[in-house]
Amino acid sequence: MQNENQSAKGADVTATSPATGVMAWPQQIKDYSGELQMEMRRVTWPSWNQVRATTTVVIVSVFAFSAYFRVVDFLVERGVARIFSTFTR
Repeated sequence: MQNENQSAKGADVTATSPATGVMAWPQQIKDYSGELQMEMRRVTWPSWNQVRATTTVVIVSVFAFSAYFRVVDFLVERGVARIFSTFTR
């Protein structure tokens, strides 16, 4: 019985013409726009102080990580150079 209902629903979906789908676009766009506006009203935006604080944390973190990786890169480069110089003598 359930398979019959599913096949009947499938037949209804395939029976619609492409023009019917195109005609539904304006209503779908209007519905989407209304839902989007409702959702944007629910958004809690951070205060200016929160934005500045988190931006500062991100910038400081980027510089700290770049300094760390520069030091690690320098040490690895020196280690590899020493290994090559030891084996090329």
